[in-house]
Amino acid sequence: MTKTGLVALTDVNKHFGDLHVLKDINLSIAKGEVVVVIGPSGSGKSTLCRAINRLEPIDSGTITLDGQPLPSEGKALARLRADVGMVFQSFNLFAHKTILQNVTLGPSKVRGQSKSVAEEKARGLLERVGVTAQADKYPAQLSGGQQQRVAIARALAMDPKVMLFDEPTSALDPEMIKEVLDVMVDLARQSMTMIVVTHEMGFARRAANRVVFMADGQIVEEAEPERFFTDPQTKRAQDFLSKILTH
Repeated sequence: MTKTGLVALTDVNKHFGDLHVLKDINLSIAKGEVVVVIGPSGSGKSTLCRAINRLEPIDSGTITLDGQPLPSEGKALARLRADVGMVFQSFNLFAHKTILQNVTLGPSKVRGQSKSVAEEKARGLLERVGVTAQADKYPAQLSGGQQQRVAIARALAMDPKVMLFDEPTSALDPEMIKEVLDVMVDLARQSMTMIVVTHEMGFARRAANRVVFMADGQIVEEAEPERFFTDPQTKRAQDFLSKILTH
């Protein structure tokens, strides 16, 4: 890769007991790049995603963000997590806070923004993800698709250097998936650095600069979407695609 990686994983290994879930992972993501990670269940995709903001500590190897190794604990780790936005399968919104409060909490507490500045920015982000009218409601009053779009706005409110998405649409009803993916495609077009673990192959084709295919804890293949989907180089990727691509 010509550009230095904003996120770089070198020889990363992770075990859960006897299970070797990440095996010598080497991956570099450039600033502004959208990398979609796909593969069968249990291939290590979510663990990879969670390791990048140290929700999962690794056993060996190194992970750097903007050239700096991930801190292990304390205030440095909190600062790192502020720079790495994370959107999960479950929306993880605070049920007792309004949508606006959910989005302003991080900027106020971690970034030290004033209430007025945080709220103005939050309203702009809620507009960007299409849920302006929901600002004063509580999460339980929103659909799953709306809640996930709020979760994206909340992550963006921290001005992250990179956004991680771990199966962001897997808990959604089919009709809500598109509204979340549309927001993500829009982010990709605006050069947000994104690492997306997903089963949504249409999104991978539309938005990814690169597809990373994982199986059995390893990166088996990586390529531009068009090449990966039309001419996968490995038998493992060919088998995977033949099962999930019906056309």
